Amino acid sequence: MNLLTAAGVSKSFGERDLFKDISFNIDENSKVGLIGANGVGKTTLFRVIQGEEDYGGSLVRHSSLKVGYMEQIPPEDDKTDAYGYVSEIFAELFDDEKKLEEIARAIERGEGDTESLINAQEKLNNEYIDKGGLVFRSKCRSMLLGLGFSEKELTNKLSELSGGQRTRLSLARVLLSNANLLLLDEPTNHLDIESLSFLEGFLREYSGSFIVISHDRYFLDRVTNRTFEIEHEKLMQYSGNYSVFAQKKKEVREAAKRKYDNTMKEINRLEGMIEQQRRWNREKNIKTAESKQKVLDKLEKGLEKPESDSARMRFGFKSMTESGNDVLMIQNLKKSYGEKKLFENADFTIYKGERVFVLGPNGCGKSTFYKIIKGDERADGGMVRFGTNVECAYYDQTRADIAGGKTILDEVWDRYPKMTLTEVRSALAAFLFTGDDVFKETDYLSGGENARRAR
Repeated sequence: MNLLTAAGVSKSFGERDLFKDISFNIDENSKVGLIGANGVGKTTLFRVIQGEEDYGGSLVRHSSLKVGYMEQIPPEDDKTDAYGYVSEIFAELFDDEKKLEEIARAIERGEGDTESLINAQEKLNNEYIDKGGLVFRSKCRSMLLGLGFSEKELTNKLSELSGGQRTRLSLARVLLSNANLLLLDEPTNHLDIESLSFLEGFLREYSGSFIVISHDRYFLDRVTNRTFEIEHEKLMQYSGNYSVFAQKKKEVREAAKRKYDNTMKEINRLEGMIEQQRRWNREKNIKTAESKQKVLDKLEKGLEKPESDSARMRFGFKSMTESGNDVLMIQNLKKSYGEKKLFENADFTIYKGERVFVLGPNGCGKSTFYKIIKGDERADGGMVRFGTNVECAYYDQTRADIAGGKTILDEVWDRYPKMTLTEVRSALAAFLFTGDDVFKETDYLSGGENARRAR
């Protein structure tokens, strides 16, 4: 049974086409990985399916379709706690509980027809159980713990949680929504290794269908059985996970290139024959040339040049000055928030040329540690010292530094006013902002485009 069928769906913003005439179907057991370069329209396609964007073409939804949509923007609230926010999706069960309590009180007080009240109580109680009323609280708790929340954090207000934690709450709600089609937009963001393993296990066992946007090929390999790729305004479908897709795409590209090369050879051969026959200029030769010209016209009409690979970012790292051998010295660094101890006795030195990977579960203080090094947070004790000629650059995962109301070109140029226009545009081109792309306003960039802009 097809839950969703798309036929000739198109979406444009102004003169820019994101995708044109794409068609696909989602059946009851589709585990789809949706891939493509940043800005090609993956999130927009989700919004089209969800009904939040207008579009051209046709989307046919089965009457049983229930969509669960994970948005990239997390919620913010200073009244609701983490557990309360997630359990809100079971509002119907909370209502059933209130009704059951009201019926029980009416029976106890002898109000109304007792037999009718008992029958109504039995019917509602059976419906409550069938909808998961006995287990929904434990499911909420297990989901939150599986996604990396501690018992204490379940009672934290949303305003007290980080952006990453609020994003995980959005993910938890979607996974618990009882939808038969999940739309998951970069769900692995802000997950540590254990939480990622939990999500993979959930999706492998999930009885419904899902479409997941991700750039993590290993995650896609473990949870998907189909792959959709948006490229050059088209959507291509492949059976199999990311690795299978990559191999099939390579084979298709190679076959298309061989066909194109062979056709071009035949076209060149025919052009040579036609020129020769016309040069001889006899009646028989003219007829032969005309016959070969028809073959040539047919070949040229059906000739399709293989599409090139999407542009890739190309950049290198270089420093303006040469640092000494000692780059960063950390001695006895510690940090706590109230009774929560993040780290203590941090003591190490990073030397020139080293590449260091910081690993730890969500909430252990990795970003706080970075902010202390950068000088945006105060440590409770210890020392942070940079070596000679060391300058620190910081990439913020929340991208809170994005300035609104500016073009990409202006936003970068304002930060580096000593660079020439050519230098700024060359730097932006390395991150795939070319041509008129540099005049896009930062308010209207996709999540992936903003990530590239920040880098």
